[in-house]
Amino acid sequence: MVAADAEGPEDTAPPAPQRGPRRWSRRWSPGRAPDAMDVLTTGAEIAAELRAGLASARTGVAARKLRRLLDADAIGLVDLHGAQSWSGEPDPGASDLAEEVLRGDHKAGRSGVLALPLRVRDELAGVLVVQGPVRTSAARQAASWVVEALERGRLEASADAAEQAELRALRAEISPHFVYNALTTIASFVRSDPGRARDLILDFAEYTRHSLARHGDYTTLAGEFRAIEAYLALARAVLGDRLRVQVRIAPEVLPVAVPFLALQPLVENAVQHGVERSGAGGSVQVSGEAQGTECLISVEDDGPGMDPAHARDVLAGQGAESSVGLANVDRRLRTVFGAGYGLVIETAEGAGTRVVMRIPRFHPGVVAL
Repeated sequence: MVAADAEGPEDTAPPAPQRGPRRWSRRWSPGRAPDAMDVLTTGAEIAAELRAGLASARTGVAARKLRRLLDADAIGLVDLHGAQSWSGEPDPGASDLAEEVLRGDHKAGRSGVLALPLRVRDELAGVLVVQGPVRTSAARQAASWVVEALERGRLEASADAAEQAELRALRAEISPHFVYNALTTIASFVRSDPGRARDLILDFAEYTRHSLARHGDYTTLAGEFRAIEAYLALARAVLGDRLRVQVRIAPEVLPVAVPFLALQPLVENAVQHGVERSGAGGSVQVSGEAQGTECLISVEDDGPGMDPAHARDVLAGQGAESSVGLANVDRRLRTVFGAGYGLVIETAEGAGTRVVMRIPRFHPGVVAL
């Protein structure tokens, strides 16, 4: 296979075989250089169409605008999964060139066709395929525009997600209702059982210290479990015999690094929705174990459970305000560790709820300070 770009600033890909008259109208008249404002306007339109990424439904519109801008026979945009959006009739070998770029992360070409890698933050994000008598320098400039549009879209999406996650984290961290009940319970023991009141004050201090921590992005599961034990001690003091707790954690998972407040909202949700709402009380079981290179943590209650469709809404952030903590945790885990990790809710009406967290035991860049 021969690379399509040669030496020199005015190089072009070799002309492709004629395919008959074009069936689309040009934005600019033949033989006349496009107006600068037209180019800028079209570039801004292309950036807007690509804001949601190469897998969006608007990618085909961006390909059409690029085709008109470059006066190309065909333009293809290919995402990392090989999904293609074309404007114009693609050459029979164009798909093979795109796959070659995706495999090797380098440009590829043949007679009349040039495929360029699209790198966003030094990572391959897709492929731009240019077909027809287009200068290589122009094709590269178009690829640069596409990359800038994709990067801008990612930055905007990240900023929105971070803002929403932070807001929901602040709401999920400490329940004013729980704080009031805990302090009231502690006050009731000050005279009758000063020793227990002192222990509960220390538990409350540990719970709030961890919940309000802002030093670093990550903690260990050991740190999360210390905060959970403090919370459960306070919850048992408030609920009495209505709350039964069982915690079983394998020692090898304690050093695993996780985002702050990744586990605590799961336990709080089990107590609030699985036990407090039941007149007869209930039990909460927390377990953690290592499975190969992964860590599985589960929080289970024997409360009323919920409709599985509602559980899906909760993880999607469409549940009640009191349940946004689960969606927040799931989003943060997937952002840090990848789409293959996060939370799974196993539930049914009248059958209790089990929330399972799956995370890697080791992940580059995730270190608890």
